[in-house]
Amino acid sequence: MTTEDNWVAAQFRDDELDLIINDEGRDRINVPDEKARKAGLSPKCLLKADKDDGRVVIDSETTLTDVPPEAWDYRLGNRSALEWILDQYKEKKLKDPTIREKFNTYRFADYKEKVIDLLMRVTTVSVRTVAITNLMKFVGR
Repeated sequence: MTTEDNWVAAQFRDDELDLIINDEGRDRINVPDEKARKAGLSPKCLLKADKDDGRVVIDSETTLTDVPPEAWDYRLGNRSALEWILDQYKEKKLKDPTIREKFNTYRFADYKEKVIDLLMRVTTVSVRTVAITNLMKFVGR
């Protein structure tokens, strides 16, 4: 590895760390597209990804649009980081009726804004990470 290659590799590491540590205040990709709330009921939690249309359906009233294709390319195991987050925040029905009655207090509506912010952050980091890794492919080793 030449001195120039070492410098480029160090710059990639610095850029990646900057993405992870200092994501506060960055421009967000995807602005929630909220429909007017007409009914007095809580929106139905959906948390579904539509890669082809570049959308994430949050609930019956909220959809994040214009998700770049690169955001789906950043993988955690066998699925994208966005899909992983959606799965973690879904409301799951517990099988045991006693446990369900006494301990099933999770409601997605309580975390909706935090999840939207997290999805926007992860989209930003995913797109930039994919861009950095694509650039790294062109650097000699």
